Amino acid sequence: MLATFLGLHPVDAGVIVLYIIGVLVIGKVLSHGVKGEGDFFLGGRSLGKWLQFFLSFGNMTDPGQATTTASSVYRQGAGGGWLALITLFLTPYFWFSAVWFRRVRLTTMADLFEDRFGKRFLGTFYAITTILMSVVVIAGGNVVALKTLQPLMVKEPAIYSAAEKQSVTEFHEFVKLREQRQASALAPEATARYDLLKDAYTRGALQPYVTYLQPVIFYLVSSILVAVFVMLGGLKASAVVDAVQTVLVILISVILIPFGLIKLGGPSGLHDKVPDVMFNLFGGGGLSEYTWYSIGALFLIQVVGIVGSQANMTIAGSAKDEFAARIGPVTGGFCKRFVTIAWCYCGLIAVAIFGPNLSDPDQAWGLLTQALLPVGLIGVMIIGILGGKLATLGAQSVVLSGLVVKNLYEPLFPGKSSAHYMVVARLTVPIVLALGVGVGLYLNSVVALLKFAIVLLVIWGVPITMIFLWRGLTETAVRVQVLATLILVAVIPWTVPNIPALARSAEFTMMTRERVVDVPVRATAADVAAGRAAKVGESIVRAQRTEPLAVFFEEGVVLTDPKDLGSPKTGKGLFRTEVYLVSLLGVDVAGFNAAQLMTTRYVVDALLPILILIVVSRFTRPTDPQRLARFYVRLKTPVGPTLADDALAVEASYADPARYDHLKLFPKSSLELTRWDRQDTVGFLCCCGLVVVVLLVFKAVLVIGS
Repeated sequence: MLATFLGLHPVDAGVIVLYIIGVLVIGKVLSHGVKGEGDFFLGGRSLGKWLQFFLSFGNMTDPGQATTTASSVYRQGAGGGWLALITLFLTPYFWFSAVWFRRVRLTTMADLFEDRFGKRFLGTFYAITTILMSVVVIAGGNVVALKTLQPLMVKEPAIYSAAEKQSVTEFHEFVKLREQRQASALAPEATARYDLLKDAYTRGALQPYVTYLQPVIFYLVSSILVAVFVMLGGLKASAVVDAVQTVLVILISVILIPFGLIKLGGPSGLHDKVPDVMFNLFGGGGLSEYTWYSIGALFLIQVVGIVGSQANMTIAGSAKDEFAARIGPVTGGFCKRFVTIAWCYCGLIAVAIFGPNLSDPDQAWGLLTQALLPVGLIGVMIIGILGGKLATLGAQSVVLSGLVVKNLYEPLFPGKSSAHYMVVARLTVPIVLALGVGVGLYLNSVVALLKFAIVLLVIWGVPITMIFLWRGLTETAVRVQVLATLILVAVIPWTVPNIPALARSAEFTMMTRERVVDVPVRATAADVAAGRAAKVGESIVRAQRTEPLAVFFEEGVVLTDPKDLGSPKTGKGLFRTEVYLVSLLGVDVAGFNAAQLMTTRYVVDALLPILILIVVSRFTRPTDPQRLARFYVRLKTPVGPTLADDALAVEASYADPARYDHLKLFPKSSLELTRWDRQDTVGFLCCCGLVVVVLLVFKAVLVIGS
């Protein structure tokens, strides 16, 4: 019954059931070790190198990112992999930032603001906004898992309803018209039909199949599973499941590749079916969002925002010592980079197998699974995706429950028992997950969700970075910057699409100008017959018409009435406030390509918060010098081998706040940069070497078979 209802083979369904039972057993067993808040939120600050690795890898490597990366590569070529791979260049940075979070010896990131400035407002505001922003991450996990699994649970065409049959038929009609349009202009009647079908396509109303898996039911059932698991075992249970998940992630990341290459006739067959330009790491042909300058902008926003996540404090804070805190994110990060290469390769395989006409590229991973894997392995793929959702959302839920209890509930209701606060922490988990379900139903593009999550990190990532590096930062400056950035990157982008007068205005529904771009491709038999090439496979240049892009809306512009070409157009998805601000300066944003639109957004979001913090800090009251002295001397105090030894070391530093001043790189400045020791230097150089290795491996993978 289960197999028939879900469209799954009984073997695959059995694999899923066994996995769910196993996960719940792990949560139940580890629930006996959760004695209080320290165990639930930070694992008792006792996690060693291996658990730190698994926890970091699991937190960084949500299998849903396989779907996101493959989708981005399917759309953009190999350059689309930078959306996930850009943090490669940040891995050497993790060697130092992990130590910061371990040495501050706090439970939540909100505690950091109260400890640094001596005021509760910023801590409370961090907790509230981070909870809301993390809901977007949870929503992303929901959408990714859904879109990956939907193609695996499809109906037989014989039982389609009339409406479902029409949707599938119109999808194939749209694909045919789009192919004709890319080659030459369509007749007026065909153009009108194409525009209507494209509008339906943009809305997600056209699909090549009909699935059993519906969003609301899937989100609710899977979120209940996560809630039960986390409420039982807390952070340590998440770390143990992450250990299992590491094996599954690696397996599902590579398992499609041999089956795909066999189907295509090896790497050379892949190159025969995929345009050469799609193997370019830095875009090509003017079609990709990922050029050298857009990748630079993506790196810039990541480096200033990456520390903004509460997970940094939770994971590093749970380490038993500094080396474990360091080795976890670094080793986990590099493992993720190699896995990301496999995801990119799968995206290229999807291009070769399905061509450029998938109705929803976010489903490329699921469609590959359906097309390539035999019975049994499909079940393994499903538990890999579900397990990733469990691991990622589990850790996120623990993080958010810590913020709710320590920084919102406990200040309002102090003096309660530990058991009382534990009840509140556990009850927080299903509430947060329910909010994630709501956002997932509103935003439907996994790439748009990922881009939005990256931007949200700068709201708090910039001031947190400045806290660790600059003594001159003031509390007032952080307030101004956070409020201004929050309005810029979150409030306005969400508000404009929901105000019809704005979303439908001619100014905001502007499209970029259509271009004809010369794209290098391999000649087909049709090209030889037309005299454009001497032989099949020869490199030629083909003119390709590019679709106009929505300038100000992330997911495009659609008709208010999908059946009437004359109806007003309205924006879909988040509003790009940054691009609009640049347009007010007189810049011709309608002439931008996809890469320039993305670059504009990220550069503004990265630099504006830094500028606000520096300027406002210069004109506002500085923090109490004694508080600053205690904060920065603790930040420089190495973590002791035991909790008791560590407490003694901190007390000694408080008694002599200047004991580490000789380590400052600029002794007479307010910059808190310190000289490196041997471990700092060796670790940093090794990380840089591994960055080069990953890039060489990625390039080698792309040229094999060419």
